[in-house]
Amino acid sequence: MPNYEFRCRACGDTFTVSRPMSESGAPAVCPAGHEDTVKLLSAVGIARAGGAAPISAPRPAAGGGGGCCGGGCCG
Repeated sequence: MPNYEFRCRACGDTFTVSRPMSESGAPAVCPAGHEDTVKLLSAVGIARAGGAAPISAPRPAAGGGGGCCGGGCCG
C-alpha cells in the first residue's frame, strides 16, 4: 500500500499515511487531531537490485533543434 505525506497547517507537523491509491486524495487528520492538512508532493525512487544507484527518468537529448534556435538556417 502506498504512503502519502501530509503537513498540518495548524502545528506544522509532517506525517505519513498508508492508504490505497483509490483514497489518495482523501483528507487526513494530523496525529495531534488537526484537520487543516495538505498532501505533499513526493518524489518516487526505484532502486536497482544489489544497491546500485536509483533509476532516473531519461534526460532529453541536448543540442541543435532546427528553426532559428541553433539549427544554422538563419544567415
